[in-house]
Amino acid sequence: MKDTSVPTFADLGVPAPLVDSLAQRGITTPFPIQAASLPDSLAGRDVLGRGRTGSGKTVAFALPTLAVLAASGRPRRPKQPRALILVPTRELAVQVLETLAPLAKAIQLRAMTIFGGVGQNPQVAALRNGVDVVVATPGRLEDLIAQGHCDLRTVEVTVLDEADHMADLGFLPVVKRVLDQTPRNAQRLLFSATLDNGVDTLVKRYLTSPVTHSVDEATSHVPDMEHHVLSVTHDDKADVISELVGGEGKTLAFTRTKHAAKKLAKKLTASGIPAVDLHGNLSQNARQRNLAAFSDGSVRVLVATDIAARGIHVDDVSLVVHVDPPSEHKAYLHRSGRTARAGASGVVVTVATSEQRRDVRTLMRAASIKPTEHSVAPGAEIVADLVGPQAARITPPPMTAAQSTGNGGGRGGSGRGRGAQGGSDVARNRRRRSGSGTGSASAGGSSSRGTGGQRSGAGAPRSGSGSAAGGSRTGGAAGFSSQSRPRRGR
Repeated sequence: MKDTSVPTFADLGVPAPLVDSLAQRGITTPFPIQAASLPDSLAGRDVLGRGRTGSGKTVAFALPTLAVLAASGRPRRPKQPRALILVPTRELAVQVLETLAPLAKAIQLRAMTIFGGVGQNPQVAALRNGVDVVVATPGRLEDLIAQGHCDLRTVEVTVLDEADHMADLGFLPVVKRVLDQTPRNAQRLLFSATLDNGVDTLVKRYLTSPVTHSVDEATSHVPDMEHHVLSVTHDDKADVISELVGGEGKTLAFTRTKHAAKKLAKKLTASGIPAVDLHGNLSQNARQRNLAAFSDGSVRVLVATDIAARGIHVDDVSLVVHVDPPSEHKAYLHRSGRTARAGASGVVVTVATSEQRRDVRTLMRAASIKPTEHSVAPGAEIVADLVGPQAARITPPPMTAAQSTGNGGGRGGSGRGRGAQGGSDVARNRRRRSGSGTGSASAGGSSSRGTGGQRSGAGAPRSGSGSAAGGSRTGGAAGFSSQSRPRRGR
């Protein structure tokens, strides 16, 4: 019997072609932020949505944006997009287009991405041919406007995604200049994990009588996520890190600097643990190539700076390691949010030297996190327990002989027994909650594969440098699926 207490997308007023497009990808039940905000956003009201990473915000703003354009029926004109979605990073721009593209195609609308780091000519050509929705980072968009390639005077809907991150990165001045060029009577949707500082300034300046929808607290973390702090000596840190990332599941390791990310990825690969890096010094092609390798399982470790904390959505990341603890709690929460997505479980480990312990404890208090603390050395039982269950939760792709050689090498004879204090309970509790990693997970009642939730499909644009949704080269995936292997860029 159908559960009538849970509304469908059709119940919420989503047009039938968009409902059908979602259903083709197995997306039939809205996430909480979608169920809460869609009635207002579809009615044309300004909406302020707050929800943590992975809560389904992309679908929450993609559906009303497209519905408004379909209802208005205004013609597509060269250089004049009808909707604008501003995001802070290239990776997130491509991720949003993956969700938007098949939905736009279902109602014969075109969408494209605009961001720096790639040649602008394909983007200029796409704008000249006419597009309905532009997903853009602020800097490149402002450049194209200044050159006369883009005109925002006919924009009907403006979306700000990850608004707090744009404030953190110092984008507010350019964001204001861009928004000032959109019509004052256009609908505006703002989505953010937090609503402090610069975000509040944007709300007061650009939203008219907004309806606020919040599905969780501003600083809340993903509930089914274990947090651990490993206290190490400076001399032992490198070996402990190698043990942590030496498992068979996908691991995302965060460093504070670009140099450290590059150095660690190179060291891990040389020791038999396939790893790639992601940071601002890489070319756009290298960034897309490394992300694709991590997404499809060709490598199991991605070493990244904070550029990746919000900009990427890779399925089945079971372990996040803070190699260098972040300087503030919001960065910790956003980094950690790369695991335990859409109802799945995950483990977050912060490695702290004696000099960092006080700062880490302050960080955890600010983030409302109560981690389990351990003093460890290479070969510690708890390290093996944190790493080992990843293989049980997630089935890795077949490895080449070269990859399999030394895959456990970082473990340093860490022992797999369950005798050490804390180790047995940690592993047992996680297995009890998460079960097998390949089983189904449910979020908001919708079916998901692995950590998928509302992710499905595949085939994002390789560069996002101007391909239009609805064309044969766009493809794209709706929502959030463990099947997708997008090529992402910043």
